[in-house]
Amino acid sequence: MQLYTKKFIKMFQGFSSRRVGENMSIHRLSTGFHAVCITALLLSISGLAVAQDTLKLGTLVTLSGPGAAWGAAMKNGAELAIDEVNALGGLDVAGKKYKVELVAYDDKYQANEAVTAANRLIFEDGVKFMIGPMGSAPAAAVQPITEKNGVITIMMAFTPKALGADKPYSYRVVATTLEMSQPQIDWLVRTQGIKTVGGLFPNDETGQSIVVDLKKSYSQAGADLAAVELFERDRVDFVPLLTRMLAKNIDAIELDGNSPVTAGLIVKQARELGFTGKIVRTAGPATVDIVNVAGKDAAEGMLVHTPLSLERPSTKAYIDAYAAKYNSAMNGFSPSFYDGTKMLFEAMRRAGTVTDSARVSQEMENLSNFEGALGTLNWTGKELYGIDHQLDFPFYVAKVVDGEEVILATCSVEACE
Repeated sequence: MQLYTKKFIKMFQGFSSRRVGENMSIHRLSTGFHAVCITALLLSISGLAVAQDTLKLGTLVTLSGPGAAWGAAMKNGAELAIDEVNALGGLDVAGKKYKVELVAYDDKYQANEAVTAANRLIFEDGVKFMIGPMGSAPAAAVQPITEKNGVITIMMAFTPKALGADKPYSYRVVATTLEMSQPQIDWLVRTQGIKTVGGLFPNDETGQSIVVDLKKSYSQAGADLAAVELFERDRVDFVPLLTRMLAKNIDAIELDGNSPVTAGLIVKQARELGFTGKIVRTAGPATVDIVNVAGKDAAEGMLVHTPLSLERPSTKAYIDAYAAKYNSAMNGFSPSFYDGTKMLFEAMRRAGTVTDSARVSQEMENLSNFEGALGTLNWTGKELYGIDHQLDFPFYVAKVVDGEEVILATCSVEACE
């Protein structure tokens, strides 16, 4: 860079000196001109250096509509992890510091929008690492593109089809119904007397796969998912569906699979119809958002899944950091994507590259006993999916009391106690 700078300085000095004898004002003009050009050149060169030291991380999530709380949870979790490394001068990989830049797109929880956004991230923005997709249908639509182009995705898609030996670049950092439902449902049936359950589920890949898993889990626990209603994601009036479902004398409503806003509407409308039974949610942390929509009175006594324990210092620290940055309570999914992003950064450090996603993915797979906001993290999933790309971490059953979660049971994939 110094060599080229000196050449340009000499060129402009030569130009100005030839004009000195002709006209002093022209000399001043040319001197000013060459100073401006040299400055512009230096800025241009330094700009290139900065661009070369920037690592772009994409987010392909839902930022509008009923699923926006989940999308914000994913994006904000990644942002907090990025803030940490940038505050230290950047991500240190192979002795070089990279400023991490987040490039975010809204997929509107729609498969076609997700495909458009993925193409922009990969082919226009040059992204090789992505937080998202969010949702099973967007994931199914996007994976042929991301896998073909070696783009690592850290997703939230509950369908079992999201992971597989044929998808080496796809990772899931949230536990799904398939991992979590049985121990929680066993506990609910055993301790809460739940026998006959009804559920409203989105009529898409997510909802349809959850219905299959829940039917099996409730049956195995000695209960019955006796009433199932499917609906389109943009629906807001659930009174007709709830009326039909309540006529079957159910003693509990299952909310698994519903976005936070949708779940809140179901709770509110069920209570307005006079339902006094249990309302449970065995996957998908969203208590804060559900209470905000349904109101404290309607949400009182709900039994919910949560990955959060305030008794864990790392979790409490993350919750405080989130509140300080965003001035709001967080969705329970957020720490998963903070942890997932930090795991990705550690994989890059170990691989010694921010461009070779195949090497980064190998190091990502090899991470074990990683200490994150949610506790000690490990990859699992080989038995269920053919590949260990499913994150394993502690989780809990909590009761909503005055709008807050009170933990009743600590769970693993084996049991809740």
